[in-house]
Amino acid sequence: MPKSLFDKIWEAHVVKAAPGGLDIVYIDRHLIHEVTSPQAFDELEARDLPLFRPARILATADHNVPTRNQHLPIAEQLSRSQVDKLTANCTKYGVELYGLGHARQGIVHVIGPELGLTLPGTTIVCGDSHTSTHGAFGAVAFGIGTSQVAQVMATQCLLLSRPRRMRITVDGELQPGVTAKDLILYVIAQLGTGGATGYFVEYAGSAVRGLSMEGRMTVCNMSIEMGARGGLIAPDETTFAYVEGRPYAPKEAAWDQAVAYWQTLYSDEDTVFDAEHRFDAAAIPPMITYGTNPGMGIALNGHIPSEVPAGEADSFDKSLQYMGFQRGESLLGKEINYVFIGSCTNSRIEDLRAVAAYVRGKQKAGHVEAIIVPGSKQVEQQAIAEGLDRILAEAGFELREPGCSACLAMNEDKIPAGAYCVATSNRNFEGRQGPGSRTLLASPLVAAITAVQGRIVDITQYLN
Repeated sequence: MPKSLFDKIWEAHVVKAAPGGLDIVYIDRHLIHEVTSPQAFDELEARDLPLFRPARILATADHNVPTRNQHLPIAEQLSRSQVDKLTANCTKYGVELYGLGHARQGIVHVIGPELGLTLPGTTIVCGDSHTSTHGAFGAVAFGIGTSQVAQVMATQCLLLSRPRRMRITVDGELQPGVTAKDLILYVIAQLGTGGATGYFVEYAGSAVRGLSMEGRMTVCNMSIEMGARGGLIAPDETTFAYVEGRPYAPKEAAWDQAVAYWQTLYSDEDTVFDAEHRFDAAAIPPMITYGTNPGMGIALNGHIPSEVPAGEADSFDKSLQYMGFQRGESLLGKEINYVFIGSCTNSRIEDLRAVAAYVRGKQKAGHVEAIIVPGSKQVEQQAIAEGLDRILAEAGFELREPGCSACLAMNEDKIPAGAYCVATSNRNFEGRQGPGSRTLLASPLVAAITAVQGRIVDITQYLN
């Protein structure tokens, strides 16, 4: 029987079938951070259980860390406590930790790929919903809850039900100014935030194949925002070129053997998916969100919908009230107070290059605070080596130190109540960036142009 890419990887990791249609699935790589791991370590200690395979775990500090003066003690007590607890647990249990001050510290979903820990054909979990990012490499990667974090620590396995399979195909060429972020925001707007609930999504088509690995990671990262369990893309030469030579990637003969296996990882030609969706890349515009979930997205030069299904009217209007918008309104000309470029969605070197390329020789608007938070120390150092830091500084942008930052209000980087922020992150929920903050999701290019213009504009009028 023809098999999907997802099924091939899943079945290769089933240790044993369990009653009730469940599978015991082996986990190749477990990524942890300071937010969801303390309770799991506490459970191991309370039950007097050893950490089964510490070599399969990598830890980093990212959610709670400050993005300024990381050499100083963390000011916020809760953040400091969580980071200190992670350090203590990793020392006690022998887990490798890339904490503050480490040359490889960064956002967990950025450092995994850049270190070569994220490999095709593997299973990867983390106590973070955006673990789906790693699926860009042809891995089955998904977020887990705190109790499951403890299960993996104790057994290196999880008891799971197999999700259904969905394929989303995007063919054709993206228009100038349209990026991977626009692609996934468009798909989510079309399918809705529950459109892929219960599915694992495979992205396919010539437009997806044409994306860089950074772009593919952006797409897979936001799979969760339409309810999917995860997203993945079949590995190809673009994947192999990205992985080769990275610190944890296979070397020499092991590399050749690995690539030979990775080349078998694709959905068979006659595979039948539980659901299929197709989109024309040429029809995708530069996108921006206007509401309080990622599915509330429109073309930059479009209008907020005037009509919505009757059953959704109350929540729709409540969202618009929070955002200070109205039905049928255009966002063009809306003044913006903050621009945030970062998060596990868009904080890689390609994203910083795109911003620097546009803002070179320009100045941000005086009323806009524009911050850029690289996804890792390696991204930060590469940006400095390429001179991007000087370009950004001359344009009035602040390049900070790595962390999750203003993607979520779990650290010192918060957007004030009532302020509008164009953000390259993945969620625009009420209060996500700080109590009362108003978030509009967009690509790094849209964010950069917005910062310079000081308002939302049709970026197609500003491309060289």
